Amino acid sequence: MSKASPFPGSWQRAMLPMLLLAELSTGHAHGYALSKSLQDRGFGPIKGATLYPALAKLEASGLVETRWEEGQGGPGRKVYELSDSGYAELESHRANFDMLAQLVRTTGR
Repeated sequence: MSKASPFPGSWQRAMLPMLLLAELSTGHAHGYALSKSLQDRGFGPIKGATLYPALAKLEASGLVETRWEEGQGGPGRKVYELSDSGYAELESHRANFDMLAQLVRTTGR
């Protein structure tokens, strides 16, 4: 599979917060693991300059909680976890996305 994303950059930036919430709905993770998981699913590479500001915004809005985890032979790392309001926000995003997808499928037919 190509390392390049099949999605335009504007789509990636718009969808990244929802996808990060979705990834975190299965459990806590650090930034690199989130990026790698999304890339493995076909989202394409995510630069740190895009990933970490998105995570910081989610944290600032109270959707994600963080803690520091000691590194094993290396530096510590920040671990992200969905808050209760993050779960609710994810469900809202999913419902809105479903409506948008339905609109795209039926418009122009």
